Amino acid sequence: MQKKSLTKISKLLFVSFLFFFALIPLETVSANIFSWALHGNIFYFAADNGVDSDPAPIIPSGGFSLALQLMKHFKIEFTEDIYFTNYQLNTTLGYPMACNQEERSALVIGFITAFQATGFFPIGSNGAVFRVFGGPAADLRIVTLAVGLNHPSDFQGDDRDAQKQTDAIRNFFWSEARWFMPVAGFGFDFPINEKFLLGFDLRTWFPVYKLWTNDNTPAIDGWRFGANLRITVRNSI
Repeated sequence: MQKKSLTKISKLLFVSFLFFFALIPLETVSANIFSWALHGNIFYFAADNGVDSDPAPIIPSGGFSLALQLMKHFKIEFTEDIYFTNYQLNTTLGYPMACNQEERSALVIGFITAFQATGFFPIGSNGAVFRVFGGPAADLRIVTLAVGLNHPSDFQGDDRDAQKQTDAIRNFFWSEARWFMPVAGFGFDFPINEKFLLGFDLRTWFPVYKLWTNDNTPAIDGWRFGANLRITVRNSI
């Protein structure tokens, strides 16, 4: 079920990407308007699950982005950020929570994929740039049994059975479009030389699925906040 969902979403994103580029005039593409960047991120997955739960996780990740400049101060960007962390199922509350290694049942590998509109504006005369951006995003999660669970006590068949919890966590994340969470943010770029920019971004992902789900999670649960450094190779094509 998860593989089919991933395949459908990947095909949709790929076709949308191709369709967009098919609409761009050839004379525009021939211009020097493409750039790409590498990201190093720190994510904060906000949560408030009480004193019996682990603290809300702070997760490092890596990623990249591809940008196409359409107007003087406007780009579109495809961004990809990849993270992984351990989860357990809170059987009392009925939803997954990120957890420390000793409590783990599932390993979640997330591919946070976004298409965003970006406005960028020069600051001063030294080539620095202010950016503001936003757009649709999806956390495409691969949910698998956590690494290192091989003791018989991990698979007792009850509600703490690691495989049962993993299956329930996967179903939770992929049901009712809980993978959909638009992103918005702002950032700055500073020139290192004529080819490279050093940038800093602050981003927020919005758990809009809470508008149509009724999963009894705390109000803060599902919100994502990120800070990242990026190296941009500008005008690379």
